[in-house]
Amino acid sequence: MDQIRDAILNDQLDALGGLSVPESYRGVLVRKDEQEMFAGLATRDKDPRKSLHVDEVPTPELGPGEAIVAVMASSVNYNTVWTSIFEPVSTFGFLERYGRLSELTKKHDLPYHVVGSDLAGVVLRVGPGVNRWKPGDEVVAHCLSVELEDPAGHDDTMMDPQQRIWGFETNFGGLAELALVKSNQLMPKPGHLTWEEAAAPGLVNSTAYRQLVSRNGANMKQGDTVLIWGASGGLGSYATQMALNGGAIPVCVVSSPEKAEIVRRMGAELVIDRSAEQYKFWKDEDTQDPKEWQRLGKKIRELTGGEDVDIVFEHPGRETFGASVYVAKKGGTIITCASTTGYVHQYDNRYLWMNLKKILSSHFANYKEAWEANRLIDKGLIHPTLSKVYPMAEVGQAALDVHRNAHQGKVGVLTLAPEEGLGVRDTAKRERHIDAINRFRDV
Repeated sequence: MDQIRDAILNDQLDALGGLSVPESYRGVLVRKDEQEMFAGLATRDKDPRKSLHVDEVPTPELGPGEAIVAVMASSVNYNTVWTSIFEPVSTFGFLERYGRLSELTKKHDLPYHVVGSDLAGVVLRVGPGVNRWKPGDEVVAHCLSVELEDPAGHDDTMMDPQQRIWGFETNFGGLAELALVKSNQLMPKPGHLTWEEAAAPGLVNSTAYRQLVSRNGANMKQGDTVLIWGASGGLGSYATQMALNGGAIPVCVVSSPEKAEIVRRMGAELVIDRSAEQYKFWKDEDTQDPKEWQRLGKKIRELTGGEDVDIVFEHPGRETFGASVYVAKKGGTIITCASTTGYVHQYDNRYLWMNLKKILSSHFANYKEAWEANRLIDKGLIHPTLSKVYPMAEVGQAALDVHRNAHQGKVGVLTLAPEEGLGVRDTAKRERHIDAINRFRDV
């Protein structure tokens, strides 16, 4: 592993194909025999620092259509939090089902789960049938793992019945020194970014692209007013940039004055600070407060000059969904990709059906959408929202930050990279965009 790291750091990428693949590597994992460790605890009290371990594990066998990547950096997504607290279900059920699919996938069903759905690194080996990529290629990976043996997946790969999220529903994820991916997960690393910056956008940038921009999502157009929950967070920070780039008008909902300042730095002008407004959409565990929905709608109209929103970018779920349905304009769209505050959504259907609104679902992105989202990063039109970087040994704390919403944007993790700031190829492009690249750092 040291030889691999040294070859990458010394820009000897052509030599990687001649180096041996290590028999084992260090990865961040959860253990099957610990999946009941948080039984009886409230969600908030479940601590990823207790369940995420950095251990040496055997390197998986490389199969047809697959690649092994030497991972320089990764990042924490909310699915890593879900895995670490074994909610809403233990991910070992995913691995067991995937392991039954074929001889090739059997290797994923293990008593440990190496997690992580982002990476930036260098291709180390490719399996039979891989032609586009070779050892030494600098890459990032999107997290769609798909078999493509069913016709349903060939119009939109997200519709494939064997579609999975790599590092969450499969093993050998990106929070590790090595990762196993399908070759059609790979994309070129943007040359103006460091390893940790390049690893940050993948999952959330692609998710936001499909959810907001793609014809498979809200199909946002110029002039649309878009309510973005958690606009300074991992998903929302990319949705905010896409709205601004696409000629839309974002209404950014954040939870502190500091987060309000961040979205203003991105160029957003219409900002709602929930901490100042003190919205309480639920009177108690079972009862929502429509007056609070109305108060939010009034605030939105004050900011927009009397307009309701065309699109609601939803991902908190239970806490906000009733309000989201209410504040969307007549004929508007509520598009949801997650439920970080709870999966059982409740809303007043009168405001949906009588006003011809639409609830749409969106889940990650297909290869084309992920590629386009990465292209926006490479063009300097969308920028990483990396705020803080941890060494792999402290990944539990990184996941706790995300679990407790004590972070801004994305939280990065160094794996093989010994320090931050490495991996930049295009210094001129970086200099042109350096202020935007650093907007979230150390906030």
